[in-house]
Amino acid sequence: MLFLFKYIDDLVGKGFEWYVIAELMLYASATNVAMALPLSVLLSSIMTYGALGENYELVAIKSAGISLRRAMAPMFIVVAILAISAFVFSDYMLPVANLKYYSLLYDVRQQKSAKLLQEGVFTTNFPGAATRVMRKGKDGQTLYDIMIYQKDEKTNNMNVIMAKEGVMYRSPGDKFLVLKLKDGIRYEEKRSESNFDPRQVFVRVRFQNTEIKFDISGLNMKRTPQDEFRSAFVMMNLKQLRHYRDSTEKQVDSTVTQTYKMLSPYVKFFTLPKKSNSVKKPVAPKNNSVLGGMEINEQISTVSTALSEVRTIQDMLKQNETNSKETMKNIRRSVVEYQKKFTLSVACLVLFLIGAPLGAIIRKGGLGMPVVISVVFFLLYHIISTIGEKGVKDGAIPPAIGMWIAIFVLSPIGMFLSYKAATDSALFDMEAYKRFFNRLFKRKAA
Repeated sequence: MLFLFKYIDDLVGKGFEWYVIAELMLYASATNVAMALPLSVLLSSIMTYGALGENYELVAIKSAGISLRRAMAPMFIVVAILAISAFVFSDYMLPVANLKYYSLLYDVRQQKSAKLLQEGVFTTNFPGAATRVMRKGKDGQTLYDIMIYQKDEKTNNMNVIMAKEGVMYRSPGDKFLVLKLKDGIRYEEKRSESNFDPRQVFVRVRFQNTEIKFDISGLNMKRTPQDEFRSAFVMMNLKQLRHYRDSTEKQVDSTVTQTYKMLSPYVKFFTLPKKSNSVKKPVAPKNNSVLGGMEINEQISTVSTALSEVRTIQDMLKQNETNSKETMKNIRRSVVEYQKKFTLSVACLVLFLIGAPLGAIIRKGGLGMPVVISVVFFLLYHIISTIGEKGVKDGAIPPAIGMWIAIFVLSPIGMFLSYKAATDSALFDMEAYKRFFNRLFKRKAA
């Protein structure tokens, strides 16, 4: 549904086959696993253990001498297997799904509308022509009150064709759209063929029947090679991300070395030795000023040369700084995608540790209270992880903290809820809170 709401304008009216849209939705579903899987684990665990608590099955399990932790162990193993499967999916299948999804989506959005001729609108889908049809017949092929502007790019001629009626159909192979026009007139403006006469020639031709053929081969969807999209980080696996990061960091180091070599000739303090045998009598500065022992013309020339060299260095450093910022930004983005492949699996485990104890505590199954609580905790996880990811991309937070901050925040909550569920705590029992506040107010009154 998110895919349809987002790209419905790019799909409607372009004449796609059903399997193209189905393929696009399949790839879009695969790209949403990173958001749907943790939420589904949280919701299903709350519903499962909430239903067990509501039907007093957890009470029967505990009365048999089986602790809640032992009862949760089989499900924890299942969720662990699911987490491992999520890691394998994010490393092997998700990059391929992203590649196919974004490449197909790009071709779909570039596709022109399949409505070649609309009523009352000038259509420019055909190269070198603008066509308007005032009304269409019920069959969709009969046209009335047709106007066509044609322009020859070579001779810059403008032709206008007006017809009262016409019929359109496609040629075999959908390469051309043919218009059979009836009872019309054609106006043409062209230059004189004589080099000595600059006047233009106006031609008017009346016809009973004629045909016009438009090339529509460019309106058919053409697939872009998928190799052009492989440079995106969401389409790389762990090995490719590591290779990109290592090679880019080496490139940054080499750029720093080259920059130092380029700047060294401009900084004479580092390039000249302390003592020079060629200079027998160096000029001694006066009043602790470097320019004190020079004439006024020499001072002006020296300052001008120094300013020119400073501007050159500033231009070089600004360009290198811009390139370095963009490169470091790409490195941080690659680190984000690298860490996402691990955080997806760990998030499943953490949200299960939250959902299972919550279900045992609230003792409510179905789609009521479990949905509300699971949405609240998932929003907490999603907001914290989004803030951390943005901070990593901006360079404000280290990747090890920004990408794992949601796990660090929710893990203690899961441990606390597990402890409360194991000790039969009435964490969500409103009667317990009422009794506590009643006793508290009675003590104050006494």
